[in-house]
Amino acid sequence: MLRAALFLPLLSLSQCGQDETVAAYGAGGRAWVLHSIDGIDFPASATLDFPEAGRVAGQGPCNGYSATLDVPYPWFEVRDLVATRAACPDLEAEGTFFAALMAMEQSEVSGNILILRNEAGHEMLFNAAD
Repeated sequence: MLRAALFLPLLSLSQCGQDETVAAYGAGGRAWVLHSIDGIDFPASATLDFPEAGRVAGQGPCNGYSATLDVPYPWFEVRDLVATRAACPDLEAEGTFFAALMAMEQSEVSGNILILRNEAGHEMLFNAAD
């Protein structure tokens, strides 16, 4: 009984650092390429990666970015997004990409497809790059 009393708190501590985000449910370990926003093909190149627990990163049409993602799957909430500040002809597309990414609330991984969506009915569709 004493062993169980000592073991259970240690077991719960080992679970504290476990990633419960979409990265741990099929999205991690691969690069995702944006295919469409709200069913319309995205006119530029943008990626989404999960480099470590609690983080997202990628390349927008013009700039690299990273942000915090620490809500459990299937929820999706990007916070504290930071990006480099290079100018390019696709800045408008980049603004659309970042605004859409920040508005997403749920995630779904199905094989080589990652879908982000929100309650307003907006959706981002990514394909695995591999």
